[in-house]
Amino acid sequence: MSNDDPEDLHDRFLKNIALYEEQEPESPFELLPKSGIALPAPEELGDEDMGRKLWDVIHGLAQLGAFLHHTDHLSDRELYIELWSDALREPAVLMPGEPSYAYHIDLVGSGSEEDIELFLKYYASNKERREWLKDWPTDPLPDREKPPYDRDRRLPVAEGRAEPPVV
Repeated sequence: MSNDDPEDLHDRFLKNIALYEEQEPESPFELLPKSGIALPAPEELGDEDMGRKLWDVIHGLAQLGAFLHHTDHLSDRELYIELWSDALREPAVLMPGEPSYAYHIDLVGSGSEEDIELFLKYYASNKERREWLKDWPTDPLPDREKPPYDRDRRLPVAEGRAEPPVV
């Protein structure tokens, strides 16, 4: 339970909505270089440099208030290509100075059949898989597999952002 006054919460909520609406969407692809993180084309990066560059981008996104989800089915190169060619180019409202706001990039969140299959195969809990079968009994359910990579547990999370100082 929160000790916050409901009226104060309501006021903060309205303030955050106004702050969001004042922001101009900008793509992370434009913002990352402004913060010092170069985004070379994937073919310019050798395998040795790919992992370092990917983590630079991941941490740069977290500094902007953007967080990745469901990446363990992709190699470092595949993830960088997906970010570089698509996900980072989407205009987004980012508010790096507002810890209560976060932008989420879900690598299986498009709602496409392919993404749904990837989610069910690698990420869905047993409960989510049972609910899927209940809701879609005629759709095939892919066998559950361990994702081929282990990155998600090390990704920065929105909940880890620093709270602003109390004034």
